[in-house]
Amino acid sequence: MNKALAGAMVAAALGLGGAAQAQNVGIATSNPGSLFHNIGTAVANAANEAGLNTTIQPATSPNQFIPFVNSGGIEFGVANLQEVSYAITGEEWWNGVESPNLRVVAHLQPLVEAIFVRADSDIMTVADLAGQPMTDGYTAQNTILPQLSAFYATAGMTRDDVVPVNVASVVAGADAFIAGDTVGFIFAHGAGKVREADAAVGGLRALGVGDDSDEALAAAQEHWPTAYFTVLPEGSMPGVLEDTTYIAFPQVVFTHADVPDDVVFAMAQAMYENAAVMGETFPPMRAFRPEDMRGETGNAEYHPGAIAFFESVGLE
Repeated sequence: MNKALAGAMVAAALGLGGAAQAQNVGIATSNPGSLFHNIGTAVANAANEAGLNTTIQPATSPNQFIPFVNSGGIEFGVANLQEVSYAITGEEWWNGVESPNLRVVAHLQPLVEAIFVRADSDIMTVADLAGQPMTDGYTAQNTILPQLSAFYATAGMTRDDVVPVNVASVVAGADAFIAGDTVGFIFAHGAGKVREADAAVGGLRALGVGDDSDEALAAAQEHWPTAYFTVLPEGSMPGVLEDTTYIAFPQVVFTHADVPDDVVFAMAQAMYENAAVMGETFPPMRAFRPEDMRGETGNAEYHPGAIAFFESVGLE
């Protein structure tokens, strides 16, 4: 990216009368109660604080809104990097349908995931789920199935080792658990729906990985290549009853290749400068680090407007 162009974008982004500020833009998210709805709301608030007129548009899951962003139907979306990567190539549940117009704007804080069960149950480990009714299917959110498989793999299990109860999405899965139809459900730490389930059943236990060895991580990565292990301290999130190791993976804000450079520049700048606003909107986003916005993206490309912003603040 030309340094002069980056400088011009800085000037445009700082001028409230500029095209980036005058344009209304949208951020696609998952349903209310989901992690990505909370994150999208936080990013929108940061952008609005910076003068970029931004609203969120919920959908059932990234299965629906990632192709919508690819087609130019909306300017931005929030998702995890792995599902964006698969969408670009048409791999896995995309069944060969490619989304080549997707571009990354920035890394967010990692998504940290758990399988949640009742705190008063006798299920203490992932292995204890064997033979039990567990959420499965995820017909509107195919991304969850390999994530479940990654969790089970850390305990030497597969989805065949549980009794499947088919649901459409993670929100529907939490509802099935609350209704007593399953013994557990998978969800991201920090989501509003987890807090709802915690209150509804009188407390949750967030199961960590079955084994935190290098071999277990390799087994998990066979199902979810961007997975890594991270430890959350006791009491840091609902259900974390002791220091526990969980699966984590990168989350990103992404866009369409044809969104104007100055608009993407302004969005990246808004997140960089308004991290506190995002943390106030959704406390788990206090883990967002502006200096880490330019992370590895694998087969995905950064939008030129994002690269120009990174260069303007010295992010390599």
